[in-house]
Amino acid sequence: MPPSPHSWRVKPSLQVAVVGDYDKTYTPHVATDDALRHAADHLRVEIEVRWLATEPLETDLSAVRAADVLWCAPGSPYRSLRGALAALRHSREHGVPTLGTCGGCQHIIIEYARHKLRFEDAQHAEYDPYASSLFVTELACSLAGRTMPVTLTPGSLVADVYGREEAKEQYYCNFGLNPAYQSALHEGGLRVTGVDDTGEARVLEIPGHPYYLATLFVPQTSSWPGRPHPLVVGLLRAAL
Repeated sequence: MPPSPHSWRVKPSLQVAVVGDYDKTYTPHVATDDALRHAADHLRVEIEVRWLATEPLETDLSAVRAADVLWCAPGSPYRSLRGALAALRHSREHGVPTLGTCGGCQHIIIEYARHKLRFEDAQHAEYDPYASSLFVTELACSLAGRTMPVTLTPGSLVADVYGREEAKEQYYCNFGLNPAYQSALHEGGLRVTGVDDTGEARVLEIPGHPYYLATLFVPQTSSWPGRPHPLVVGLLRAAL
């Protein structure tokens, strides 16, 4: 007798676009793939992960438009700033669940400043250290290789996903949000919802978006089989 159509279930499937110029020798890139797999196993969902080099995104966003999820990965400066920003603008404006980590966080800042807040000359110091409107600047003290506490805003998306108001996370970065623009971004809608012990931004998010989260740290390096990182689980769950 053939099985009843209700006796089996097909796993949901998600298309994941990872924006970044992939380098198999760079630990956070390998960890990104692993973290997505850990989260997918936890949620019992099939995923297809496609890394998107930044240069082609300048003229062709078809792979971004086809994705259910977008992750802007570490590894800046990218080969194309313009390509990365185009992908992030699409996901922000079209409600695609998005996570930006380390360099990805920095580019979320630049995209929002340019296209939402209309700072058309907003720039990242890795690309042009002498620009007039540097929204992303070199950190006074490098965070690369350090694990540090982050205080999360009660009621924010990030606090809800963690289920608590403090986390300890690992960093790979030397650049972050210029404190001179932190209030402008926060008041303009890219809310600062995670800070270090000096009050500088470490997590930003857009309230009302299905999932638009930027972290200066790299949550993927803290993900393990059977213990996926909550921010990556949250990313996939938002798409489901």
